[in-house]
Amino acid sequence: MMKDFFRFIQVLLRGAGQVMFQNSSWTGAFFMLGITIGAAIEGLPLIAIGAALGLIVSTVTGYMLKLPLEDGEHGLWGFNGILVGCAFPTFMGNTPLMWVSLILCAAMTTWLRTGMNNVMNSWKINSLTFPFVFATWIFLLATHSFDGIWGEYMSMPSLMKNFSPEIEIDLNNLLDDWLRGISQVFLINSWFAGLLFLIGLYLSSRWAALWAAVASAIALAVAIIFQASGIEITHGLYGFSATLTGIALGCTFYKPSIKTAVWTILGIVVTVFMQGAMNALFNPFGIATLTAPFCITTWLFLLPRLNLDTPSEDESDTQPDHSHWHKNSRA
Repeated sequence: MMKDFFRFIQVLLRGAGQVMFQNSSWTGAFFMLGITIGAAIEGLPLIAIGAALGLIVSTVTGYMLKLPLEDGEHGLWGFNGILVGCAFPTFMGNTPLMWVSLILCAAMTTWLRTGMNNVMNSWKINSLTFPFVFATWIFLLATHSFDGIWGEYMSMPSLMKNFSPEIEIDLNNLLDDWLRGISQVFLINSWFAGLLFLIGLYLSSRWAALWAAVASAIALAVAIIFQASGIEITHGLYGFSATLTGIALGCTFYKPSIKTAVWTILGIVVTVFMQGAMNALFNPFGIATLTAPFCITTWLFLLPRLNLDTPSEDESDTQPDHSHWHKNSRA
């Protein structure tokens, strides 16, 4: 009995790690620690509770639907659910019906992932975190129609207007801004959480940690150079999708090499512009883009199926096995 319990905990932690493509319970443990501490620092402890609940619900749903157990063992049922759990308390008021909605949405992501992967199989791409994005969009938009779920912390819908950067960037805080770009993957606005996430990545894959760090730095630089919103830059909101793109292209779907690095850097830069474009597109709806810029950009850079799989001569023998991510994107 205890053995099954600890195995289930391991599956849950792997689900947390898979948000950044890591099949590691240790990585997942550091991610959960970062979420908990970061949420507490922000004064929003409900985010940590939501993350745990969403992770459990989406994982249990996989068992209940008798989906392929291999996916469950690798944590692939849980990573969308944990993001749902982070998003709902971030954007919605704390009401009983919010928690009911969170449970339903987290469960939805499990079968949405399976269905989307079945469709995308013919295109040889993976659904990534889009089940989380799509399901969460449904419930965020529904807050405009139901009084029982309240978008207390959502932006007010607004039409596009002449843009102003709003505030100057404090160059003395660039290190904090860089780490927040990583922490915002889990909707946490904390440099310390970002540091814990980097440590968790390093425990599983030095390549993943490197690309997360590089991607957030590139995104920060591009956003500053092109004069994006100062508030969004300092809160790391141009870094999180770019961070995921960097890990996905740099060492998950392609093996690390010089050609892969060039392709990945290009993908990171495009992700920043995709983020800005989608911010403008979704302003009239008053909902966040979530990780959609990452999903769309990564699909655009995977669809050409470029031959970048030759590893570099100095590739580490500790490069983790990502075959469980590839299997849904192969014919």
